[in-house]
Amino acid sequence: MVEVKRICCIGAGYVGGPTCSVIAQMCPEVTVTVVDVNEDRIRAWNSDCLPIFEPGLQEVVDSCRDVNLFFSTDIDEAIKNADLVFISVNTPTKTFGIGKGRAADLKYIEACARRIADVSSGCKIVVEKSTVPVRAAESIRRIFNANTKSSLTFQVLSNPEFLAEGTAIADLKNPDRVLIGGDETPEGQHAIGALRRIYEHWVPKSKIITTNTWSSELSKLAANAFLAQRISSINSISALCEVTGADVEEVAHAIGTDQRIGSRFLKASVGFGGSCFQKDVLNLVYLCEALNLPEVARYWQQVIEINDYQRKRFSSRIISCLFNTVTDKKIALLGFAFKKNTGDTRESSSIYISRYLLEEGACLQIYDPKVKAEQIMQDLTQPTPSNRHDPDTVSRLVTIVTDPYKACENAHAIVICTEWDMFTELDYEKIYNAMLKPAFIFDGRRILDSLYDQLQHIGFQVETIGKRVNQRVNSFAARGSKSEMELQQSSKKIKL
Repeated sequence: MVEVKRICCIGAGYVGGPTCSVIAQMCPEVTVTVVDVNEDRIRAWNSDCLPIFEPGLQEVVDSCRDVNLFFSTDIDEAIKNADLVFISVNTPTKTFGIGKGRAADLKYIEACARRIADVSSGCKIVVEKSTVPVRAAESIRRIFNANTKSSLTFQVLSNPEFLAEGTAIADLKNPDRVLIGGDETPEGQHAIGALRRIYEHWVPKSKIITTNTWSSELSKLAANAFLAQRISSINSISALCEVTGADVEEVAHAIGTDQRIGSRFLKASVGFGGSCFQKDVLNLVYLCEALNLPEVARYWQQVIEINDYQRKRFSSRIISCLFNTVTDKKIALLGFAFKKNTGDTRESSSIYISRYLLEEGACLQIYDPKVKAEQIMQDLTQPTPSNRHDPDTVSRLVTIVTDPYKACENAHAIVICTEWDMFTELDYEKIYNAMLKPAFIFDGRRILDSLYDQLQHIGFQVETIGKRVNQRVNSFAARGSKSEMELQQSSKKIKL
Protein backbone atom coordinates (compact mmCIF):
# COMPACT_ATOMS: atom_id res chain seq x y z
CA MET A 1 0.00 0.00 0.00
CA VAL A 2 1.38 3.39 -1.07
CA GLU A 3 1.48 5.88 1.80
CA VAL A 4 1.88 9.59 1.12
CA LYS A 5 3.89 11.44 3.75
CA ARG A 6 5.33 14.28 1.66
CA ILE A 7 3.53 16.33 -0.98
CA CYS A 8 5.03 18.82 -3.41
CA CYS A 9 2.85 21.26 -5.33
CA ILE A 10 4.37 22.98 -8.36
CA GLY A 11 2.58 26.32 -8.78
CA ALA A 12 1.66 28.72 -5.96
CA GLY A 13 -1.30 30.37 -7.67
CA TYR A 14 -5.05 30.41 -7.15
CA VAL A 15 -5.30 26.61 -7.23
CA GLY A 16 -2.08 25.31 -5.73
CA GLY A 17 -1.83 27.72 -2.80
CA PRO A 18 -5.33 27.35 -1.28
CA THR A 19 -5.64 23.62 -2.11
CA CYS A 20 -2.39 22.63 -0.46
CA SER A 21 -2.96 24.93 2.50
CA VAL A 22 -6.21 23.11 3.25
CA ILE A 23 -4.55 19.70 2.74
CA ALA A 24 -1.82 20.70 5.21
CA GLN A 25 -4.38 21.86 7.77
CA MET A 26 -6.49 18.71 7.42
CA CYS A 27 -3.54 16.27 7.30
CA PRO A 28 -1.13 17.38 10.05
CA GLU A 29 1.01 14.25 9.62
CA VAL A 30 1.70 15.11 5.95
CA THR A 31 4.42 17.63 5.01
CA VAL A 32 3.26 19.89 2.18
CA THR A 33 5.66 22.09 0.21
CA VAL A 34 4.36 24.56 -2.38
CA VAL A 35 7.02 25.68 -4.87
CA ASP A 36 7.14 28.31 -7.60
CA VAL A 37 9.75 29.99 -9.81
CA ASN A 38 8.32 33.39 -8.86
CA GLU A 39 10.35 34.56 -5.87
CA ASP A 40 8.07 37.52 -5.13
CA ARG A 41 5.03 35.24 -4.97
CA ILE A 42 6.76 32.80 -2.58
CA ARG A 43 7.94 35.72 -0.45
CA ALA A 44 4.32 36.90 -0.22
CA TRP A 45 3.09 33.42 0.80
CA ASN A 46 5.62 33.52 3.63
CA SER A 47 4.40 36.95 4.79
CA ASP A 48 1.26 38.32 6.41
CA CYS A 49 0.17 39.75 3.04
CA LEU A 50 -0.71 36.75 0.87
CA PRO A 51 -0.43 37.14 -2.92
CA ILE A 52 -4.12 36.32 -3.41
CA PHE A 53 -7.23 37.38 -1.53
CA GLU A 54 -9.59 34.62 -0.49
CA PRO A 55 -11.89 34.73 2.56
CA GLY A 56 -10.53 32.43 5.28
CA LEU A 57 -7.26 31.66 3.50
CA GLN A 58 -5.03 33.72 5.82
CA GLU A 59 -6.32 31.82 8.87
CA VAL A 60 -5.69 28.45 7.21
CA VAL A 61 -2.14 29.41 6.22
CA ASP A 62 -1.35 30.85 9.65
CA SER A 63 -2.48 27.63 11.35
CA CYS A 64 0.08 25.39 9.64
CA ARG A 65 2.76 27.48 7.89
CA ASP A 66 6.27 26.48 9.03
CA VAL A 67 4.72 23.50 10.84
CA ASN A 68 3.81 21.15 8.00
CA LEU A 69 3.16 23.74 5.26
CA PHE A 70 6.12 25.36 3.50
CA PHE A 71 6.53 27.73 0.56
CA SER A 72 9.80 27.60 -1.36
CA THR A 73 11.59 28.31 -4.62
CA ASP A 74 13.74 25.17 -4.29
CA ILE A 75 11.69 23.18 -6.76
CA ASP A 76 14.12 20.30 -7.36
CA GLU A 77 14.57 19.52 -3.67
CA ALA A 78 10.81 19.51 -3.05
CA ILE A 79 10.24 17.14 -6.00
CA LYS A 80 13.01 14.77 -4.85
CA ASN A 81 11.57 14.48 -1.34
CA ALA A 82 7.91 14.13 -2.35
CA ASP A 83 5.86 10.96 -2.59
CA LEU A 84 3.17 12.82 -4.53
CA VAL A 85 3.58 15.84 -6.83
CA PHE A 86 0.69 18.12 -7.81
CA ILE A 87 1.07 20.05 -11.07
CA SER A 88 -0.87 23.29 -10.57
CA VAL A 89 0.62 25.57 -13.20
CA ASN A 90 -1.16 27.89 -15.61
CA THR A 91 -2.62 26.47 -18.85
CA PRO A 92 -3.55 29.63 -20.78
CA THR A 93 -5.22 29.71 -24.17
CA LYS A 94 -2.70 29.76 -27.02
CA THR A 95 -2.12 33.22 -28.49
CA PHE A 96 -0.37 32.07 -31.66
CA GLY A 97 0.14 29.01 -33.85
CA ILE A 98 -2.17 26.05 -34.41
CA GLY A 99 -5.24 26.35 -32.20
CA LYS A 100 -4.64 30.06 -31.53
CA GLY A 101 -7.42 31.55 -29.42
CA ARG A 102 -8.92 28.17 -28.46
CA ALA A 103 -6.42 25.41 -27.66
CA ALA A 104 -4.73 25.22 -24.25
CA ASP A 105 -1.03 26.04 -24.14
CA LEU A 106 0.60 23.13 -22.30
CA LYS A 107 4.18 24.40 -22.30
CA TYR A 108 4.22 24.81 -18.50
CA ILE A 109 2.75 21.34 -17.99
CA GLU A 110 5.40 19.85 -20.27
CA ALA A 111 8.18 21.77 -18.52
CA CYS A 112 6.99 20.43 -15.15
CA ALA A 113 6.86 16.86 -16.45
CA ARG A 114 10.41 17.07 -17.80
CA ARG A 115 11.71 18.57 -14.57
CA ILE A 116 10.00 15.90 -12.46
CA ALA A 117 11.46 13.15 -14.66
CA ASP A 118 14.91 14.71 -14.48
CA VAL A 119 15.26 15.00 -10.70
CA SER A 120 13.09 12.15 -9.39
CA SER A 121 13.95 8.69 -8.17
CA GLY A 122 11.95 5.86 -6.64
CA CYS A 123 8.17 5.78 -6.99
CA LYS A 124 6.33 9.04 -7.73
CA ILE A 125 2.63 9.80 -8.04
CA VAL A 126 2.16 12.80 -10.33
CA VAL A 127 -1.24 14.50 -10.22
CA GLU A 128 -2.70 16.91 -12.80
CA LYS A 129 -4.38 19.65 -10.81
CA SER A 130 -4.37 22.24 -13.59
CA THR A 131 -7.25 22.29 -16.06
CA VAL A 132 -5.94 20.39 -19.06
CA PRO A 133 -7.38 19.09 -22.33
CA VAL A 134 -8.43 15.47 -22.60
CA ARG A 135 -5.47 13.07 -22.92
CA ALA A 136 -2.96 15.52 -21.44
CA ALA A 137 -2.08 12.80 -18.91
CA GLU A 138 -1.06 10.62 -21.82
CA SER A 139 1.38 13.32 -22.95
CA ILE A 140 2.84 13.53 -19.45
CA ARG A 141 3.14 9.75 -19.32
CA ARG A 142 4.95 9.65 -22.66
CA ILE A 143 7.50 12.18 -21.39
CA PHE A 144 8.04 10.06 -18.28
CA ASN A 145 8.37 6.83 -20.28
CA ALA A 146 10.91 8.45 -22.60
CA ASN A 147 13.01 9.58 -19.63
CA THR A 148 12.62 6.62 -17.32
CA LYS A 149 15.54 5.49 -15.19
CA SER A 150 15.87 1.99 -13.78
CA SER A 151 15.31 3.39 -10.29
CA LEU A 152 12.19 5.37 -11.19
CA THR A 153 8.50 4.54 -11.64
CA PHE A 154 5.58 6.95 -12.19
CA GLN A 155 1.83 6.90 -11.91
CA VAL A 156 -0.11 9.81 -13.44
CA LEU A 157 -3.48 10.80 -11.98
CA SER A 158 -6.06 13.46 -12.84
CA ASN A 159 -7.53 15.34 -9.89
CA PRO A 160 -9.23 18.47 -11.27
CA GLU A 161 -10.22 21.27 -8.91
CA PHE A 162 -13.83 22.43 -8.73
CA LEU A 163 -13.41 25.32 -6.29
CA ALA A 164 -14.87 28.74 -6.99
CA GLU A 165 -12.88 31.87 -6.22
CA GLY A 166 -14.43 33.83 -3.39
CA THR A 167 -15.62 30.62 -1.70
CA ALA A 168 -12.52 28.48 -2.32
CA ILE A 169 -11.81 27.58 1.31
CA ALA A 170 -15.42 26.56 1.96
CA ASP A 171 -15.44 24.60 -1.32
CA LEU A 172 -12.23 22.79 -0.39
CA LYS A 173 -13.38 21.92 3.12
CA ASN A 174 -16.88 20.86 2.08
CA PRO A 175 -16.70 19.86 -1.59
CA ASP A 176 -19.63 18.61 -3.65
CA ARG A 177 -17.27 15.88 -4.87
CA VAL A 178 -13.62 15.03 -5.27
CA LEU A 179 -12.77 13.48 -8.63
CA ILE A 180 -9.74 11.23 -9.11
CA GLY A 181 -8.91 9.62 -12.44
CA GLY A 182 -6.18 7.09 -13.09
CA ASP A 183 -5.12 3.94 -14.92
CA GLU A 184 -7.23 0.83 -14.47
CA THR A 185 -4.06 -1.22 -13.84
CA PRO A 186 -3.26 -2.47 -10.31
CA GLU A 187 -0.52 0.16 -10.04
CA GLY A 188 -2.92 2.88 -11.15
CA GLN A 189 -5.54 1.78 -8.63
CA HIS A 190 -2.94 1.78 -5.83
CA ALA A 191 -2.03 5.38 -6.75
CA ILE A 192 -5.72 6.39 -6.76
CA GLY A 193 -6.07 4.80 -3.33
CA ALA A 194 -3.11 6.77 -1.97
CA LEU A 195 -4.57 10.12 -3.07
CA ARG A 196 -8.02 9.05 -1.95
CA ARG A 197 -6.74 8.43 1.58
CA ILE A 198 -5.42 12.00 1.72
CA TYR A 199 -8.89 13.39 0.99
CA GLU A 200 -10.60 10.92 3.33
CA HIS A 201 -9.11 12.86 6.25
CA TRP A 202 -12.05 15.25 5.88
CA VAL A 203 -14.14 14.32 2.84
CA PRO A 204 -16.83 11.60 3.18
CA LYS A 205 -16.03 8.52 1.10
CA SER A 206 -19.35 8.87 -0.73
CA LYS A 207 -18.17 12.19 -2.19
CA ILE A 208 -14.93 10.82 -3.64
CA ILE A 209 -15.48 9.68 -7.23
CA THR A 210 -12.93 7.58 -9.08
CA THR A 211 -12.86 7.20 -12.86
CA ASN A 212 -10.40 6.52 -15.64
CA THR A 213 -8.05 9.39 -16.50
CA TRP A 214 -9.89 10.50 -19.62
CA SER A 215 -13.29 10.71 -17.92
CA SER A 216 -11.78 12.83 -15.14
CA GLU A 217 -10.18 15.28 -17.58
CA LEU A 218 -13.33 15.63 -19.68
CA SER A 219 -15.54 16.00 -16.60
CA LYS A 220 -13.70 19.18 -15.63
CA LEU A 221 -14.13 20.75 -19.08
CA ALA A 222 -17.77 19.66 -19.25
CA ALA A 223 -18.59 21.01 -15.78
CA ASN A 224 -17.26 24.47 -16.57
CA ALA A 225 -18.91 24.44 -20.00
CA PHE A 226 -22.29 23.61 -18.45
CA LEU A 227 -21.95 26.41 -15.88
CA ALA A 228 -20.92 28.93 -18.53
CA GLN A 229 -23.81 27.76 -20.69
CA ARG A 230 -26.32 28.55 -17.92
CA ILE A 231 -24.95 32.08 -17.55
CA SER A 232 -25.08 32.71 -21.29
CA SER A 233 -28.59 31.25 -21.40
CA ILE A 234 -29.98 33.62 -18.78
CA ASN A 235 -28.06 36.54 -20.32
CA SER A 236 -29.70 35.83 -23.67
CA ILE A 237 -33.07 35.95 -21.92
CA SER A 238 -32.09 39.27 -20.28
CA ALA A 239 -31.84 40.88 -23.73
CA LEU A 240 -35.35 39.64 -24.51
CA CYS A 241 -36.65 40.94 -21.17
CA GLU A 242 -35.39 44.46 -21.85
CA VAL A 243 -37.31 44.56 -25.13
CA THR A 244 -40.54 43.01 -23.87
CA GLY A 245 -40.77 44.61 -20.44
CA ALA A 246 -40.25 41.39 -18.49
CA ASP A 247 -37.83 41.24 -15.54
CA VAL A 248 -35.09 38.65 -15.92
CA GLU A 249 -34.85 38.25 -12.13
CA GLU A 250 -38.51 37.22 -11.99
CA VAL A 251 -38.06 34.91 -14.98
CA ALA A 252 -34.95 33.33 -13.39
CA HIS A 253 -36.83 32.77 -10.13
CA ALA A 254 -39.80 31.23 -11.94
CA ILE A 255 -37.71 28.73 -13.91
CA GLY A 256 -35.26 28.15 -11.06
CA THR A 257 -38.00 26.76 -8.81
CA ASP A 258 -38.30 23.87 -11.25
CA GLN A 259 -36.24 21.16 -9.54
CA ARG A 260 -35.11 19.85 -12.92
CA ILE A 261 -33.44 23.22 -13.60
CA GLY A 262 -32.51 24.63 -10.19
CA SER A 263 -31.67 28.23 -9.28
CA ARG A 264 -27.86 28.19 -9.35
CA PHE A 265 -26.03 30.21 -12.02
CA LEU A 266 -29.18 31.93 -13.27
CA LYS A 267 -28.03 35.45 -12.36
CA ALA A 268 -28.04 37.80 -15.35
CA SER A 269 -25.04 40.11 -15.50
CA VAL A 270 -22.46 41.68 -17.78
CA GLY A 271 -21.05 38.22 -18.47
CA PHE A 272 -18.90 35.55 -16.91
CA GLY A 273 -15.17 35.93 -16.33
CA GLY A 274 -12.40 34.20 -14.43
CA SER A 275 -9.57 31.92 -15.46
CA CYS A 276 -11.61 28.84 -16.30
CA PHE A 277 -14.95 29.33 -18.03
CA GLN A 278 -13.91 30.96 -21.29
CA LYS A 279 -10.65 29.01 -21.50
CA ASP A 280 -12.32 25.66 -20.90
CA VAL A 281 -15.22 26.25 -23.30
CA LEU A 282 -12.77 27.31 -26.02
CA ASN A 283 -10.68 24.26 -25.23
CA LEU A 284 -13.79 22.10 -25.64
CA VAL A 285 -14.57 23.80 -28.96
CA TYR A 286 -11.07 23.10 -30.23
CA LEU A 287 -11.23 19.49 -29.05
CA CYS A 288 -14.52 18.94 -30.92
CA GLU A 289 -13.10 20.50 -34.08
CA ALA A 290 -9.97 18.37 -33.85
CA LEU A 291 -12.12 15.24 -33.48
CA ASN A 292 -14.27 16.20 -36.49
CA LEU A 293 -17.38 17.15 -34.50
CA PRO A 294 -18.13 20.56 -36.07
CA GLU A 295 -21.78 20.69 -34.96
CA VAL A 296 -20.80 20.13 -31.34
CA ALA A 297 -18.04 22.73 -31.65
CA ARG A 298 -20.48 25.35 -33.01
CA TYR A 299 -22.89 24.65 -30.17
CA TRP A 300 -20.31 25.41 -27.48
CA GLN A 301 -18.83 28.33 -29.43
CA GLN A 302 -22.20 30.05 -29.13
CA VAL A 303 -21.80 30.15 -25.34
CA ILE A 304 -18.72 32.35 -25.80
CA GLU A 305 -20.38 34.51 -28.45
CA ILE A 306 -23.37 35.26 -26.21
CA ASN A 307 -20.96 36.26 -23.44
CA ASP A 308 -19.15 38.66 -25.79
CA TYR A 309 -22.50 39.97 -27.04
CA GLN A 310 -23.65 40.73 -23.49
CA ARG A 311 -20.53 42.79 -22.77
CA LYS A 312 -20.79 44.74 -26.02
CA ARG A 313 -24.52 45.25 -25.55
CA PHE A 314 -24.03 46.70 -22.07
CA SER A 315 -21.23 48.98 -23.26
CA SER A 316 -23.32 50.20 -26.21
CA ARG A 317 -26.16 50.97 -23.84
CA ILE A 318 -23.88 53.16 -21.73
CA ILE A 319 -22.83 55.12 -24.81
CA SER A 320 -26.40 55.39 -26.09
CA CYS A 321 -27.76 56.72 -22.78
CA LEU A 322 -24.97 59.29 -22.57
CA PHE A 323 -26.31 60.93 -25.73
CA ASN A 324 -24.32 58.70 -28.08
CA THR A 325 -20.92 59.96 -27.03
CA VAL A 326 -18.62 59.34 -24.08
CA THR A 327 -15.61 61.17 -25.49
CA ASP A 328 -13.82 63.05 -22.69
CA LYS A 329 -16.64 62.16 -20.27
CA LYS A 330 -15.67 60.86 -16.84
CA ILE A 331 -17.16 57.48 -16.03
CA ALA A 332 -16.76 55.85 -12.63
CA LEU A 333 -16.21 52.12 -13.00
CA LEU A 334 -16.85 50.36 -9.69
CA GLY A 335 -15.30 46.92 -9.49
CA PHE A 336 -12.58 45.37 -11.61
CA ALA A 337 -12.29 41.82 -10.27
CA PHE A 338 -14.26 39.23 -12.22
CA LYS A 339 -16.42 38.55 -9.13
CA LYS A 340 -16.64 39.68 -5.51
CA ASN A 341 -14.41 38.33 -2.74
CA THR A 342 -11.40 37.87 -5.00
CA GLY A 343 -8.66 40.03 -6.45
CA ASP A 344 -8.51 37.94 -9.64
CA THR A 345 -9.11 39.92 -12.84
CA ARG A 346 -8.52 37.20 -15.44
CA GLU A 347 -11.09 37.51 -18.25
CA SER A 348 -13.05 39.98 -16.11
CA SER A 349 -15.94 41.68 -17.92
CA SER A 350 -14.61 44.94 -16.48
CA ILE A 351 -11.59 44.67 -18.78
CA TYR A 352 -13.73 44.33 -21.90
CA ILE A 353 -16.18 47.08 -20.92
CA SER A 354 -13.27 49.40 -20.09
CA ARG A 355 -11.70 48.75 -23.48
CA TYR A 356 -14.95 49.41 -25.33
CA LEU A 357 -15.37 52.72 -23.49
CA LEU A 358 -11.72 53.68 -24.01
CA GLU A 359 -12.13 53.12 -27.74
CA GLU A 360 -14.83 55.80 -27.59
CA GLY A 361 -12.50 58.20 -25.75
CA ALA A 362 -14.04 57.93 -22.28
CA CYS A 363 -12.07 58.94 -19.19
CA LEU A 364 -12.36 56.11 -16.66
CA GLN A 365 -12.03 56.45 -12.91
CA ILE A 366 -11.69 52.89 -11.62
CA TYR A 367 -12.12 51.61 -8.08
CA ASP A 368 -11.86 48.07 -6.72
CA PRO A 369 -11.26 47.23 -3.04
CA LYS A 370 -8.94 44.27 -3.74
CA VAL A 371 -7.34 44.74 -7.17
CA LYS A 372 -4.03 46.59 -7.26
CA ALA A 373 -3.53 49.56 -9.58
CA GLU A 374 -0.63 47.87 -11.36
CA GLN A 375 -2.83 44.88 -12.20
CA ILE A 376 -5.57 47.09 -13.66
CA MET A 377 -3.11 48.97 -15.86
CA GLN A 378 -1.47 45.72 -16.95
CA ASP A 379 -4.85 44.25 -17.96
CA LEU A 380 -5.86 47.34 -19.94
CA THR A 381 -2.54 47.56 -21.79
CA GLN A 382 -2.25 43.84 -22.53
CA PRO A 383 -2.04 43.47 -26.33
CA THR A 384 -5.12 41.90 -27.93
CA PRO A 385 -6.46 41.94 -31.51
CA SER A 386 -9.16 44.45 -30.50
CA ASN A 387 -7.07 46.62 -28.18
CA ARG A 388 -5.61 49.57 -30.07
CA HIS A 389 -4.58 51.59 -27.00
CA ASP A 390 -0.93 52.01 -26.22
CA PRO A 391 0.17 52.40 -22.57
CA ASP A 392 0.42 56.19 -22.90
CA THR A 393 -3.19 56.45 -24.06
CA VAL A 394 -4.40 54.21 -21.24
CA SER A 395 -2.40 56.21 -18.69
CA ARG A 396 -3.97 59.42 -19.98
CA LEU A 397 -7.55 58.16 -19.97
CA VAL A 398 -7.53 55.92 -16.88
CA THR A 399 -7.27 56.98 -13.25
CA ILE A 400 -7.10 54.38 -10.48
CA VAL A 401 -8.54 55.59 -7.18
CA THR A 402 -8.64 54.12 -3.67
CA ASP A 403 -12.00 55.60 -2.68
CA PRO A 404 -15.35 54.93 -4.41
CA TYR A 405 -16.55 58.46 -3.65
CA LYS A 406 -13.46 59.89 -5.30
CA ALA A 407 -14.15 57.76 -8.38
CA CYS A 408 -17.63 59.30 -8.72
CA GLU A 409 -16.60 62.96 -8.38
CA ASN A 410 -17.56 64.97 -11.49
CA ALA A 411 -18.53 61.75 -13.28
CA HIS A 412 -21.31 61.56 -15.85
CA ALA A 413 -22.10 57.97 -14.96
CA ILE A 414 -21.42 55.11 -12.55
CA VAL A 415 -20.91 51.63 -14.00
CA ILE A 416 -21.06 48.72 -11.53
CA CYS A 417 -19.10 45.77 -12.91
CA THR A 418 -18.40 43.69 -9.78
CA GLU A 419 -20.98 42.74 -7.16
CA TRP A 420 -18.99 43.86 -4.10
CA ASP A 421 -21.36 44.13 -1.11
CA MET A 422 -19.97 47.54 -0.21
CA PHE A 423 -21.50 49.06 -3.36
CA THR A 424 -24.99 48.53 -1.91
CA GLU A 425 -24.03 50.53 1.20
CA LEU A 426 -22.63 53.71 -0.37
CA ASP A 427 -24.14 57.12 0.33
CA TYR A 428 -25.68 57.65 -3.10
CA GLU A 429 -27.12 61.06 -2.24
CA LYS A 430 -23.62 62.29 -1.46
CA ILE A 431 -22.40 60.70 -4.71
CA TYR A 432 -25.21 62.28 -6.74
CA ASN A 433 -24.41 65.76 -5.44
CA ALA A 434 -20.80 65.37 -6.61
CA MET A 435 -21.69 64.19 -10.13
CA LEU A 436 -22.55 66.02 -13.33
CA LYS A 437 -26.24 66.04 -14.26
CA PRO A 438 -28.01 64.08 -15.54
CA ALA A 439 -26.31 61.43 -13.43
CA PHE A 440 -26.57 57.83 -14.57
CA ILE A 441 -26.11 54.50 -12.80
CA PHE A 442 -25.57 51.37 -14.90
CA ASP A 443 -26.02 48.36 -12.66
CA GLY A 444 -24.28 45.52 -14.48
CA ARG A 445 -24.73 43.08 -11.61
CA ARG A 446 -28.30 43.72 -10.43
CA ILE A 447 -27.11 44.44 -6.88
CA LEU A 448 -29.06 47.69 -6.47
CA ASP A 449 -32.53 46.30 -7.25
CA SER A 450 -33.94 47.21 -3.85
CA LEU A 451 -32.56 50.76 -4.14
CA TYR A 452 -33.93 51.73 -7.57
CA ASP A 453 -36.85 53.77 -6.24
CA GLN A 454 -34.57 55.53 -3.76
CA LEU A 455 -31.96 56.23 -6.42
CA GLN A 456 -34.55 57.67 -8.79
CA HIS A 457 -35.97 59.83 -6.01
CA ILE A 458 -32.47 61.22 -5.46
CA GLY A 459 -32.31 62.04 -9.16
CA PHE A 460 -30.37 59.22 -10.81
CA GLN A 461 -31.21 57.80 -14.21
CA VAL A 462 -31.02 54.06 -13.54
CA GLU A 463 -30.22 51.43 -16.16
CA THR A 464 -29.80 47.74 -15.44
CA ILE A 465 -29.55 44.27 -16.96
CA GLY A 466 -32.69 42.42 -18.03
CA LYS A 467 -35.24 45.01 -16.95
CA ARG A 468 -36.72 48.28 -18.09
CA VAL A 469 -36.59 50.74 -15.20
CA ASN A 470 -39.41 53.29 -15.42
CA GLN A 471 -37.72 56.65 -15.05
CA ARG A 472 -39.20 59.47 -12.97
CA VAL A 473 -39.65 62.22 -15.53
CA ASN A 474 -39.73 65.08 -13.04
CA SER A 475 -36.97 63.94 -10.75
CA PHE A 476 -34.45 66.50 -12.03
CA ALA A 477 -36.93 69.36 -12.23
CA ALA A 478 -37.96 68.73 -8.65
CA ARG A 479 -34.38 69.32 -7.61
CA GLY A 480 -34.11 72.59 -9.51
CA SER A 481 -31.97 71.34 -12.42
CA LYS A 482 -32.66 70.45 -16.02
CA SER A 483 -31.43 67.48 -17.96
CA GLU A 484 -29.31 67.89 -21.06
CA MET A 485 -32.19 66.65 -23.23
CA GLU A 486 -34.59 69.19 -21.71
CA LEU A 487 -32.14 71.98 -22.44
CA GLN A 488 -31.87 70.84 -26.05
CA GLN A 489 -35.66 70.76 -26.40
CA SER A 490 -35.97 74.27 -24.90
CA SER A 491 -33.42 75.51 -27.41
CA LYS A 492 -35.41 74.06 -30.31
CA LYS A 493 -38.63 75.73 -29.10
CA ILE A 494 -36.96 79.15 -28.92
CA LYS A 495 -35.72 78.77 -32.52
CA LEU A 496 -39.21 77.87 -33.71
